[in-house]
Amino acid sequence: MIEKLNHSDTGIAQKIHQVFQESYVVEATLLKAKDFPPLRRPLEGFTQSKNDFYAYTSGGQIWGVIEIVFRQDTTHIQSLVVLPAHFRKGIGKALVEFAFKTYPSRRFTVETGLQNDPATTLYRKLGFREVGQYIAEAGIQKIQFEKSITGQAIS
Repeated sequence: MIEKLNHSDTGIAQKIHQVFQESYVVEATLLKAKDFPPLRRPLEGFTQSKNDFYAYTSGGQIWGVIEIVFRQDTTHIQSLVVLPAHFRKGIGKALVEFAFKTYPSRRFTVETGLQNDPATTLYRKLGFREVGQYIAEAGIQKIQFEKSITGQAIS
């Protein structure tokens, strides 16, 4: 089940933070990053965020989280994380497809580490196309994706 999270609640923010930490340790390893900025995100980075957070839950536990930045014409997937114990179960795909159905944007964007093959494969399978690359903080090479959805109503 996918549900919106009240990330301003400290207890919920701690659960979100834990999923981010576990998932990003794996991504840092894939990217061979000695310093991975997302792992430094403090609890306040969740409780004070203006973004939307949704969780894929099962048995009352959070298995994955998608963080969304919504603007009238564009929805940006700020973060997509899944607990490593639940990789390759379709959770990331379900969360992204949920965003497509929930947000009335004509354009969706996302970026990830270039060497994060599971993420880049997922985004390509979901119809995203590469629109750029750049070197981010800590020397991490990033890839940017975009997906246009025609006929999507804009509120």
